[in-house]
Amino acid sequence: MRTEGEVADPDPVPDDLPVGWKEAMEAALYGPDGFYVRPGGPGPAGHFRTSVHASPLYAGAVARLLRWVDAQLGHPPELDLVDVGAGRGELLTGVLGALPAEVAGRVRAVAVERARRPAGLDGRIRWAAEVPQGTAGLLFANEWLDNVPLDVAQGGHYVLVDREGTETRGPAVTGADRAWLERWWPGAGRAEIGRGRDEAWAGAVRSVSHGLAVAVDYAHTRDARPPYGTLTGFRAGREVAPVPDGSCDVTAHVALDACAGAGAVLVSQREALALLGVSGARPPLALASADPAAYVRALARAGEAAELTARGGLGDFAWLVQPVGVAPWPG
Repeated sequence: MRTEGEVADPDPVPDDLPVGWKEAMEAALYGPDGFYVRPGGPGPAGHFRTSVHASPLYAGAVARLLRWVDAQLGHPPELDLVDVGAGRGELLTGVLGALPAEVAGRVRAVAVERARRPAGLDGRIRWAAEVPQGTAGLLFANEWLDNVPLDVAQGGHYVLVDREGTETRGPAVTGADRAWLERWWPGAGRAEIGRGRDEAWAGAVRSVSHGLAVAVDYAHTRDARPPYGTLTGFRAGREVAPVPDGSCDVTAHVALDACAGAGAVLVSQREALALLGVSGARPPLALASADPAAYVRALARAGEAAELTARGGLGDFAWLVQPVGVAPWPG
């Protein structure tokens, strides 16, 4: 998992006036040559491994969740599936492939991503820069909120940063940001101000007319906030210093409990995937004699499931599940 690291107390603000982390992240990730929007290259999958990339079992689980929503909505002629922070469209491609033809034929799949549409993407997938309104179905956001830019506070002051990653002490935190810290991350030596993420998620939930909105991410809750924050970077599969120059992903874990609206449920990925039929149990040894090839395939699936649900790894991700006009899930 992405780890926490203590940063020394910032120095006074220098003459060249660095910016707050929120502004720096926005430019580094989504600016003209930002990490997520620059054309070409391997995309996010070339720099870090998500559940989507770990196994097709993940897309299969999301397909089963979509079918639950479909039943809740009475199997409508059109069923929306919106992937927020869609990367290169890998999850939507996998879900469409995992659905029965009858269901897939009714799905209106939308990938929400600020990068350009990748070449060769399934023509059934619509590409959009913003979350569409009026979704009737499933809105799914896998590792989106951790890349919504935010400010960092330390000792009651904003932390400023320059393009090289050098931090300095900024002005005092006041107003709505201070109120958010006092409510959701009190008493921390260093904290990440998640108010903008709360607003981004609330906007995504409001876009759903009927169905489920699900956010999946590295997360923490008020009773166990990391004392030094979680801001970090990733490049080429390795964790690196969070330098906001566009060369690496800059990310921080999400205070998902602060994002949760009325009726929302917060569960671990391990629990959620178990409810959706993903199990890391080894296949019975008798299958090895009866059908060796099937045994090998089942063993591989079990290994992939174990990675998706592992303690200390992907299984510790949190799922924030928000029902909108349907029964709670899990019910």
